[in-house]
Amino acid sequence: MGLIVQKFGGTSVGNVERILNVAGCVKEETDRGNQVVVVVSAMGKTTDQLVNMAKEISGQPSKREMDMLLATGEQVTISLLAMALKEKGLEAVSYTGWQAGIVTEPVHGNARITKINTEAIEGELNQGKVVIVAGFQGITESGDITTLGRGGSDTTAVAMAAALNADKCDIYTDVTGVFTTDPRYIPSARKLLSISYDEMLELANLGAGVLHPRAVEFAKNYQVRLEVRSSMEKVEGTIIEGEATMEQNLVVRGVAFEDEITRVTVLGLSNSLTSLSTIFTTLASNQINVDIIIQSTTETGASNLSFSIHTKDWLETLNVLEDNKSELSYDQLDAENKLAKVSIVGSGMISNPGVAAQMFEVLAANNIAIKMVSTSEIKVSAVIEEKHMHKAVEVLHEAFELGK
Repeated sequence: MGLIVQKFGGTSVGNVERILNVAGCVKEETDRGNQVVVVVSAMGKTTDQLVNMAKEISGQPSKREMDMLLATGEQVTISLLAMALKEKGLEAVSYTGWQAGIVTEPVHGNARITKINTEAIEGELNQGKVVIVAGFQGITESGDITTLGRGGSDTTAVAMAAALNADKCDIYTDVTGVFTTDPRYIPSARKLLSISYDEMLELANLGAGVLHPRAVEFAKNYQVRLEVRSSMEKVEGTIIEGEATMEQNLVVRGVAFEDEITRVTVLGLSNSLTSLSTIFTTLASNQINVDIIIQSTTETGASNLSFSIHTKDWLETLNVLEDNKSELSYDQLDAENKLAKVSIVGSGMISNPGVAAQMFEVLAANNIAIKMVSTSEIKVSAVIEEKHMHKAVEVLHEAFELGK
């Protein structure tokens, strides 16, 4: 007998019919003789609807009360799924995040899990029950309900699998696995049979929405074997593991992309040793995430600094820098919107020099100008104009023969 954690996202539980379908997937696993823990998201667009209701009442609702509100979405799903499983003859019990023993840091809206007390769940499993856990939520040591932020149900599932030492964690979505790029935009995109933790973590961080980066990071740290698969189609998914065991001939494994990127440039920055640390400490203290960073020194000895951020943060970024201008000691600011980031990812790049050059050549041949570049051992990212994003993905996908 094995122990399997199954996670079903909002689309997979979007209505009663789909919840009944999920119950069927769970029963198939129990029929194989396995113990099952199920982690679910809120139904469909429930979370968005709750957020919109809050906005009708307050322009800046309390983060604590938002967590109280949003945590109710998953509670609806867990109870309905427990009922559906009982109708199929299975003993099932539903747990909210705090009932399941999920303890988090005291941060509202984007908390991290600090520990999971598994005694209650293990007791139910030993009695032959399916345990259904509300994803995306937990409780602080002082008793406040918290939520885990975007992709929180993925994180709940992987953390639960790690805490229970599960044999596998299946992430059920509305796609059949991890693709070489988004098949909604590139018809030649192909499903990968396997991919490494490091490659998946890069793809997730660079815009691939199939898994949340924190969930992949958790899986890597605790060596949780993941499979991304469809809740609607009975087909093999994509295995995420330490080293991809199949398709090792691919130097580049995928192309990721992200729009709504803004480049901020700080001109005439003081060339003191602490200038950079002061700027980025100031931005970090205001929860502004910075991505690609480029610095250059001018003939006068001052520096120009460019960095990329998400466009939703650009006005706040400019305000923070303006408010601290005297301390930061720079001449002026500039910002360029309507940019995008396109990235190639693959562990084979480590032993294959020239991959970055090939990427730049392909973009240049298609008259796509590169504004910023970032590299690691297994990825190359280029910031380009947003209007060229899909074209860039298409030509790179073709150039690295990912559709074959």
